[in-house]
Amino acid sequence: MAGTRLVVVGSGIAGLSVALAAAPRPVVLLGRAGRGPSASALAQGGIAAAVGAGDSADAHASDTLVAGAFRNDGPRVRTLTRAAPEAISWLQSLGVAFDRDGDRLRLGREGGHRVARIVHAGGDATGAAAMAALSSAARAAAHIDWYEGDVDALLMQGGRASGVRLAGDGALLQAGTVVLATGGIGALFAHTSNPPGSDGAGLALALAVGAHPRDLEFVQFHPTALDVGSGSLPLVTEALRGAGARLFDGDGRALMEGVHPQGDLAPRDIVARRVWQARRDTGRVVLDARGGWIDWERRFPTVLASCLAHGIDPRAEAIPVTAAAHFHMGGVATDDLGRTTVPGLHAVGEVACNGVHGANRLASNSLLEGVVFGRMLGAHLAGLGASEGAGARAVIERGPSLQAGDLQTLRSVMWEAAGPVRSGAGLAAALETVTPMGRRGWQAGLAWRLLTCALQRRVSTGAHWREDEPLPPAVSRTAA
Repeated sequence: MAGTRLVVVGSGIAGLSVALAAAPRPVVLLGRAGRGPSASALAQGGIAAAVGAGDSADAHASDTLVAGAFRNDGPRVRTLTRAAPEAISWLQSLGVAFDRDGDRLRLGREGGHRVARIVHAGGDATGAAAMAALSSAARAAAHIDWYEGDVDALLMQGGRASGVRLAGDGALLQAGTVVLATGGIGALFAHTSNPPGSDGAGLALALAVGAHPRDLEFVQFHPTALDVGSGSLPLVTEALRGAGARLFDGDGRALMEGVHPQGDLAPRDIVARRVWQARRDTGRVVLDARGGWIDWERRFPTVLASCLAHGIDPRAEAIPVTAAAHFHMGGVATDDLGRTTVPGLHAVGEVACNGVHGANRLASNSLLEGVVFGRMLGAHLAGLGASEGAGARAVIERGPSLQAGDLQTLRSVMWEAAGPVRSGAGLAAALETVTPMGRRGWQAGLAWRLLTCALQRRVSTGAHWREDEPLPPAVSRTAA
């Protein structure tokens, strides 16, 4: 049984897609207990797919490559965009009711997309709708056993991943294959749109057993999180700008005027840097969605509820916004079937890096990535026979967690030094602070790896912006 069993660590959209597609192979699906909703469930943006008249998978791929500063893996980008329409159909077959205008899917537009190709469900609640359908299907699937529990170590046998250890009771769960689908690292930053569970725990596990990382320095910052403090902040979806909302600085100037041909819908890295700088220069940035042309209750109920909960009525006043850590393009290095450099260990979704996003993810490609590559990985693993490592078994731990005070310090350091605008001096100073903390907690060790990669990449590329280093030839500061 253990040799055929597949353990999937993480129950977001990528993990669920793997588990469902792996049938009839026995799957143990592990969610992190007590960590609140996944990033997938919180996703307000929709799913990008070339399903509209005049659109094409090649056009979708082109926009993906431009947003990613052409550091993307081209064949995997084409795999993603060509599979997108079928991914929408699959989700519909599971019960996801995408928004429609009559008999056609309603398509929105977000930053970096030259045409409207974003499919939404429940307005700005696409992630929640997709997760509800996938979760229901997984709980009804006879081949899936779903448990809540954190994983704090991987089992290794003969150089092969052979299971996991559960935190708390220390139970060992043997498996023929382990899949990490644990999400990103946004919770390591003082301002993030991610939930607290997106802290890089799965990435740290993979690195602990020697899996190779890739592009750790590439972190996307969303331009518009609700500016109501620090920590996990409510997102203000990019689709609002697609519907006509405008950004203004604290002096009332249009933030993106003359900065980029796509204005407020420029790629996220460009808008995020402008928001970052304007908040420092003028003290405030707002998103103005007043005017009555937006159907808040139907199209943006999540944003409306978040704003009202914080005493802001977006129908009558501009919304204060800040940039926030949003998505990690880097992660565990994998191929298109999620295979890492450690036999028996796979990764998919945000914890993985197969190169599809390059240096900056195109809006609404994240849920799509989880579905497309998750289903590909699940189908691949469904056909594998029993796998057993040979020799003595070792338990490789992630290590202790930082205490609360150290963790707060780490998040502030990461935000200031490795946020939307970086410099060599700032990164070097951050490393001096973080290095001694690495002995006290795995979060600092992971941050050290990211800071080191960012310091070594001296040229600005995509979401990695070094204000003290030149851009590559023929790349302007407004179009990078």
